[in-house]
Amino acid sequence: MKMTKDARRVAKKLFRACFVNGRMDEDRVRTAVTAVIAKKPRHQLGILAGIEKLVKAETQKYSLMVESAAPLEETNLREIQARVQTRFPVPLTMKHSVNFALIGGLRVKVGSDVWDGSVAARLRQLEVKN
Repeated sequence: MKMTKDARRVAKKLFRACFVNGRMDEDRVRTAVTAVIAKKPRHQLGILAGIEKLVKAETQKYSLMVESAAPLEETNLREIQARVQTRFPVPLTMKHSVNFALIGGLRVKVGSDVWDGSVAARLRQLEVKN
């Protein structure tokens, strides 16, 4: 579904109103979405889709995703989180998953920043060079 300019503009305006002290407030987002559903404005679905897209982007900024080829111990995960946290001024929520396709090593992602120290990534680099 293509979003109209009006729907995008209204979604951004509502989303900006959901911030308190520079951070997104989930209760305000719920209130905004409930208000849009109750009032049924023109381009309602586009507005809701725009808010959803903006909320996803904002929450990804503050989430730390750690992928490893094998399960990691809790102490290792805490150490990784502490080291990555030094680069970001806001608290990060961490998620860990096991991805056997990495072969070995780690892949760490915060928002759009990715640090890939996996064997699979290095093999891809060698493949591209040759």
